[in-house]
Amino acid sequence: MSGIQVYFKGHLFLQVSAVQKPMLDSLAPNSKGINVKWLETKLEQQHNPRQRLILLDRLAAYYTYNNPQRALIMIEEAQTILQTYPLPDLEMSCLLNLAMVHNQRYDYLRSEEVFKNAISMLEERGSVQELAEACIDYAGTCMNLEKFVEARQWLDKANRSLRNYPDKQLMGRLACRQGFVLLRHNNLAEAMELFLEADSSIQASEKPAGIKDSYFLTLVHSGLGKIYELNGDYGKCIDAYRKVIDICDTWGIRSRLAWHYLNLGSAFLAMEDHSQADYYFRLSLENSDDLSKDARAGAFANLGICCLSSGNYEEALQLFDKAEEDYRAVSQDDFNNFCVIASWRGRLYAELGYYDEAIRELTNAHALALRVMDYRQLAVVCRTIASVHADREDYRQAYEYQLLHDEYTMKYVDMMDKRHRAELEVKYESAKQHRETELLKLQATQLQLKALRAQMNPHFLYNALNSIQGYITSHDASTASKYLAKFAKLMRQSLEYSDMEIISLEKEVAFLEDYLFINEKLRFEDRLRYKITVDEQLEDDILGVPTMIVQPYVENAIEHGLRSKKDGLVTVNFSLLDEDTILCVVEDNGIGREKARLLQLESAQNHRSRGTQITEMRLKILHQSPDKGVLVNTIDLVDPLRGEAQGTRVEIKIPILEIDLH
Repeated sequence: MSGIQVYFKGHLFLQVSAVQKPMLDSLAPNSKGINVKWLETKLEQQHNPRQRLILLDRLAAYYTYNNPQRALIMIEEAQTILQTYPLPDLEMSCLLNLAMVHNQRYDYLRSEEVFKNAISMLEERGSVQELAEACIDYAGTCMNLEKFVEARQWLDKANRSLRNYPDKQLMGRLACRQGFVLLRHNNLAEAMELFLEADSSIQASEKPAGIKDSYFLTLVHSGLGKIYELNGDYGKCIDAYRKVIDICDTWGIRSRLAWHYLNLGSAFLAMEDHSQADYYFRLSLENSDDLSKDARAGAFANLGICCLSSGNYEEALQLFDKAEEDYRAVSQDDFNNFCVIASWRGRLYAELGYYDEAIRELTNAHALALRVMDYRQLAVVCRTIASVHADREDYRQAYEYQLLHDEYTMKYVDMMDKRHRAELEVKYESAKQHRETELLKLQATQLQLKALRAQMNPHFLYNALNSIQGYITSHDASTASKYLAKFAKLMRQSLEYSDMEIISLEKEVAFLEDYLFINEKLRFEDRLRYKITVDEQLEDDILGVPTMIVQPYVENAIEHGLRSKKDGLVTVNFSLLDEDTILCVVEDNGIGREKARLLQLESAQNHRSRGTQITEMRLKILHQSPDKGVLVNTIDLVDPLRGEAQGTRVEIKIPILEIDLH
C-alpha cells in the first residue's frame, strides 16, 4: 500500500531534575555500583537518625534517575525522621528530590505543587545557585504540563541569576531546557545551537560529573536526535539516540529508557530497517523501570508495523490491540493515536484480502481524524481507502476518495504554510523585541551621559579646589598634594566612567568613598561624617550596576539636607533585595525636605537636582521587570515625640546587570 507513513514517535518533553545538596558526585561510572551497594549496606547498619538521613538523601538523589519507586520509599522515610529531627538543608533537599521523583513517575501536577513550595522556601533561605537550579528543574515540569510560557519565565529567572553567579554545569542545563522551548516552537537552528552549547558546558565543567549531569546529557542528545529526525537526517538521528542509550547504560539511568529505545526504534523504522526497529521496540517493552503507558503503547504499535511488514499478521493485530488498550488507559480522547491504529489495522486487513474489515477500520480512522481535523492523517486514510476500493474494482469509490485525498493534501499544505508564517512572525517579534531592547540600552547610555554632566555641581568643584588652594597658600604642601591626588582621581574616574554603561558594585562603592571623602575633608572641613556598608551577601567584585547610579542621591543629601549643619552624617547601605535587584539606602540626618525647599526658595543660588531626575529615568529603562513597583522611594524621617524633621531616607532599587569579568 502506498501513502504517507505515520509512525508512533517518542515524547521529548518528559524530563526534569531537582536540586540535591548531598549529590553523589563521587559515583563515577566505573564505581557507581560499588558505591550504591556500600551506601545501601551502611543504611542497613545505621541506626542513628541523623546519619541515616544523610544516607537516605544521597541514595534518593541517585535512585531518582533509575528507580523512582525506590527513591520515593527513601524520601518518605526521610520525611518521617525529619519530623523528629528537623534539619533545614536536608528538609529542602528531600522536598526537591520528591518533586523530581513525582515528575519521573509522570505525576506532573504533584511535582508542580512540590516544586512551588520548595522554590518559595529557597527564595527565603537558599543560595543563588540553588534557586537557579530549582528554577531550571521546575521548568522541565512546566514543559511536561505543556505550560511553555511559564517554563520560559522560570528559565529567564534562572538566567538572570547565573549572569551574576556563573556556573558551567547550571548554564549547560539551562541551555538544554531553553533548547527544548525553541524546539517546541520549531526553531530548529537556534535549538541545535543551544543543545550543542549545553553539551559543551556540562562536559567542560570543573566539577566532577555526577548522575544528574549525565541525565541532562541524555536530554541534550535526545533533543539533537529529534532535530535530525525532523530534518530527515536519520543517520545522525540514530547516532544521537544511540549516544543517549550509551549514557543510560553507563550510569544505569532507566527511568526514561523505554522512551529512548522507542525513539531509536522509530528512527530505524523510518529508514525501513525493520530488523533493528523490531529489536529496540522489544527492548522498550522489556524495560519495567519506565512507568509510561504512552511509551509502552507506542512500542506495541510500532512493533505491530514491523510485524505487518514481515507478514506476521496475527501478531501485528494483537500488538495493535495492546497498543490501543494502553492508549485508552491513559486517555479516552487520544483520537490521533486511535486513528493511526485503526488505519494500520485497515492496511493489515487489506493485505489479507479482507476488504469489508479493511473498509470498516479505515472508515473509523477517517472519522477519528475528522474529530481533530488532522489533514495529514485524513489524506493518508483517504489514499488507503481509494487503494482498497481500486483492489475491489470499485473505481467510482476509489476516484471519490482520491479526490478527498487531494483536497486534504491541499489543506494540509495550506495549514503548514500558515504555521510556517506564524513561526516566522514569532521569530520576527522576537527579533523586534531584541532590537527594542538594544534601543532602550542606547537611550539609557545617552541618559547616563546627561546625568554625568548634571553631576559634580559647581559648589562641590569650587569648594574642593578652593580648599586645596588654601593648603597651597598656607605652605602645607603635603596635605595639598594628598587632597589634590584624591580630587584628580575622582575627576579621572568621572571621565572614565562616562564611556561605560556598567561597572562593578565594588567600583561604584570606591567612587562614592572618594566623593564623600573629598566632601568631608575639603568642602565641609570635618563637619560631615559618612559611612558606606555592603551586605556580605553581595559579591561586589562581580556584580554589575549602572555607572554612578547612587552619586546623585548622595549629592542631594549633602546639598539639601546637610549644607547648613555642623554635624552632618550620610550613610549608604547596599543589600540584596532579590536575585536581580540591589537595594541601596541613602540616609542623612539633615534638615528635611520641607525646610530644604523653603531655603531653596529664599536662596539666590537655587541648585536643581537634575541628576536624580535623570537617574530615575535610567532606572525605569534598565529595570526590565514590570513588577518592581516604585524604584525610588523617598521617606521623611521625623522625631516621633516632637514631630521635627530628622533627615531623609532614599531607597533605590538598582538592577543587577551582566558585567564582563574578563
